[in-house]
Amino acid sequence: MSAPSTSSTPPAETPPPDTLPAATPSLMRRMACWLYEGMLMFGVVFIAGYLFGSLSQQRHALDHRHALQAFLFVVFGIYFTWFWAKGQTLAMKTWNIRVVDRAGHPISQPRALLRYVLSWLWFLPPLAAVAPFGLSGGETLVIVVGWVAVWAILARFHPAQQFWHDALAGTRLVHFEHRKK
Repeated sequence: MSAPSTSSTPPAETPPPDTLPAATPSLMRRMACWLYEGMLMFGVVFIAGYLFGSLSQQRHALDHRHALQAFLFVVFGIYFTWFWAKGQTLAMKTWNIRVVDRAGHPISQPRALLRYVLSWLWFLPPLAAVAPFGLSGGETLVIVVGWVAVWAILARFHPAQQFWHDALAGTRLVHFEHRKK
């Protein structure tokens, strides 16, 4: 028979799962979520475009083109700011990804709005670079896709493997699974 331990050190306890630092999702998981988000945005674009066309009595697809683009920019901003402030979009829920601040807390709406504006770094640099050259749609697509690949790979150089727009916005993407009680 062994005597009970009289050691004064308490047994090591595992902290509750909510207090453990969340892992950064893999780059492939984040890009899959990004692509899925893009597919879901077709529905948002369709509804917003229909609303814009109806309200502006648009007769031709190119009528008020720049106003439509500005309207969609605002609609996307509302969509992403709203859902990111709640933690996840539908695509992020599907891929078990959540956006949090650097301390792991939910982000505020102003921080979500900042993240939205900075997320345009995925598209604006290549579009600004090709604008003066009048390239075809295919050539522009190749340059934009190439930039998206470069921008995604640059996350490998961030100390926490986060996207750089997240680093600039003070946010980060973490793996998160909702546990049923």
